[in-house]
Amino acid sequence: MSRTGTNQPLLQVENLRVEIPGRRGTLVAVDDISFAIGEGEVLGVVGESGAGKSLTGAAVIGLLEPPCRIAGGQILFDSRRIDNLPYEKLRRIRGRHIGMVFQDPLTSLNPLYTVGRQLTETILTHSDLSEKGARKRALELLQEVGIPAAERRIDQYPHEFSGGMRQRVVIALALCASPRLIIADEPTTALDVSIQAQIITLLKRLCRDHGAAVMLVTHDMGVIAETADRVAVMYAGRIVEIGPVADVVLRARHPYTEGLMGSIPLVGHDVDRLTQIDGAMPRLNAIPAGCAFNPRCPKAFERCRQARPELETVEATEAACWLYEEAPERSGTDG
Repeated sequence: MSRTGTNQPLLQVENLRVEIPGRRGTLVAVDDISFAIGEGEVLGVVGESGAGKSLTGAAVIGLLEPPCRIAGGQILFDSRRIDNLPYEKLRRIRGRHIGMVFQDPLTSLNPLYTVGRQLTETILTHSDLSEKGARKRALELLQEVGIPAAERRIDQYPHEFSGGMRQRVVIALALCASPRLIIADEPTTALDVSIQAQIITLLKRLCRDHGAAVMLVTHDMGVIAETADRVAVMYAGRIVEIGPVADVVLRARHPYTEGLMGSIPLVGHDVDRLTQIDGAMPRLNAIPAGCAFNPRCPKAFERCRQARPELETVEATEAACWLYEEAPERSGTDG
């Protein structure tokens, strides 16, 4: 696939719908979502567990586990549709042009092989380098992701690395083929705060240096605020707000996003207590009518319980909320 010199987004997800068929009916896990990511851009996808964010990432790279299936919409990479490709063709694109970083590095690394062998074999699969050249490249990648004493550690096994170091190895593995898009699914969740910060800094630098686009999936709004250029906030399978990260963090428009923002302690802001969102994400078989967030929303009114809002532009962001459209008519309807 050639690099385009146009302003066309590298990744376009259009009206994506992911379903889970079962004996008692079909559940909708991702419901008609659209977004795009440009080259060199980090898009954060954030939400609570069950929001559909990891399934969205898996759908993009063709790794949905049965019975999950793409039931609608399309996914375009470099202006080419990829969601309907045969498995082998998609696998070649996934290995060569799209890299993956998962939450648990132990699921990405084979415990029976040294990290050097795993890196070298991946490089050999996706390049014309010799065995010697591939090992040299593997060593360079380990150094690039900050593995100390890489010359010695290249011949060690995954269990000989700490959690943070294993995650660095997984990032090196994702970079083997110089991909143009990296899907990072909860890459810092299992790590302590200081290691999280190092991995965040590493992802930002790699994005800048390689010009790769990154889709960063996480439940941690603090990680998004530190890393992303734009953020898409998901709730119950839908995007409820999307926009530049500074606007979403500082001027959230959707009440759910406001709740997420209020739960982050900010340096220099003295507050007696952080915001709490009452209740829990609805189960897929019990998503309420209207706006799915309405049972937990302190600002909900009658229309929220009857009709589902679509994303609409609200200043610098887009939000799926009736508050803005209904504002002139709402007097006396809150409660």
